Amino acid sequence: GPQPSISNSEGDLLFLLDSSGSVSYYEFSRVKEFMWDLVQPFTFGPKDVQASIIHISTTPTMEFPFDRYLSRGTLQQAIQGTRQLMGDTNTGKALSYAKEKLFSGEAGARPDVPKVLVWVTDGFSTDDISEPMQLLKDMGVTVFIVSTGRGNYLELSAAASQPPEKHLHFVDVDDLPIITKELRDAILDVIQANRLHAVDITSSSFRLMWPQLLSQETDYYILEYAPADNLARKRTKQVSGTHTSIMLSNLSPETTYEVALIPESNVHYFPPQTTRVTTLAEEIAPAQVLISESGPHSFHVSWAPTLDSVIGYQILYGPLPGNSVKLLEVDGQHNSTVVENLAPNTTYLVTVTAVYKSGKEKSLSAKACTQEEGSKVRHLRFEDMGPNTLKASWDSADGKVLGYRVRCRRQIGPSSVISVSPQVHSVLLTDLASGTTNKVCVKPVYKNQPGKGLCRMVHMQPATEAQGYKHRQRA
Repeated sequence: GPQPSISNSEGDLLFLLDSSGSVSYYEFSRVKEFMWDLVQPFTFGPKDVQASIIHISTTPTMEFPFDRYLSRGTLQQAIQGTRQLMGDTNTGKALSYAKEKLFSGEAGARPDVPKVLVWVTDGFSTDDISEPMQLLKDMGVTVFIVSTGRGNYLELSAAASQPPEKHLHFVDVDDLPIITKELRDAILDVIQANRLHAVDITSSSFRLMWPQLLSQETDYYILEYAPADNLARKRTKQVSGTHTSIMLSNLSPETTYEVALIPESNVHYFPPQTTRVTTLAEEIAPAQVLISESGPHSFHVSWAPTLDSVIGYQILYGPLPGNSVKLLEVDGQHNSTVVENLAPNTTYLVTVTAVYKSGKEKSLSAKACTQEEGSKVRHLRFEDMGPNTLKASWDSADGKVLGYRVRCRRQIGPSSVISVSPQVHSVLLTDLASGTTNKVCVKPVYKNQPGKGLCRMVHMQPATEAQGYKHRQRA
């Protein structure tokens, strides 16, 4: 998927692309996809990353120089449009060509930026690579090798920069995406190591890092930074010469800052280092509010996400309609609370407000309904209404009852369920076999919650005895 944009990186990146006949068209197309995925997040330009391609074939060929494509879109089209040349796998010639032609000013290479070579190979070469590769490394070029075939490990590990476990990869051509991030991070380590750059970027802060430049106790840095669209708001800090990083905070979200680090030394002159850093968009909290565990007098409120930039939350709640509002306060480390002492069967408007360290506030609201206050029926009674028939009666339950459900579980015969309106407090139970014990339960029905049922066991006398029943209390 799309990668976050990577700025604060400056380097010349050369791809040595095996374009010979030993590579199939399918493998060649997969390598092109890998190349684009690898550099997709970078920012390209004369003060950022520049890229170039040399084809390995019978005769080395430059696809385009470093300074040809200086935007992500044009470079993507150029990589997609690259065509395989076929021919022999003369890798040594291509390496010599890279040293003589490409890492020179005429091909757009810059003298004072890190240089990286990424060689993607099927592991086969028809000429010697050891001497021209060593000459490139002597120039300061960092060499990464990706072998998609059965290349000689000793030969390739000697050709790659050291240590080989960081600069040499063996992977099937279909599994190239597995190593993309690892290789990209390793390239970033090279092109960011010798310059000022930012890490840990948030909406309101970032950490600046730079190489160890100063050594004297009297040496120090002057750090200047300002929004790119308002340089008059420049802020200045003096930093000890022993430091190689500093955290800048209280910054504006989605803002590009111009940063300059000026080394001050009585011994050597060091040129200022500059970079541009764009803060992230401010995260919104809460992004969602959830109501759960609703009862007649309480409910649970939770929200997400929880952010380090939030110092606390305010929970306002009140019945709808109405103007009565109450406040709960929760510290920024928690993301839920229980709201209590509420009225049953009532709709509440709940607003969760995040209070940021900057003083800003973000709010999100949700509706919550308390349940009706349920109760069980009282005083379940039975009356003999003739052979095999009883009348069950009960007192009304509390609250807004929608009706009652009467269930009879017969010892002999099918069970039955009778539903009646809230005004009815008795039913006739028929087909109760003589000499059987039956269970009768009456449960009130509410809109938003189940009622509590009341159950009794009732025994029908055998047919040879006097008609009637015995009411058996449950233990």
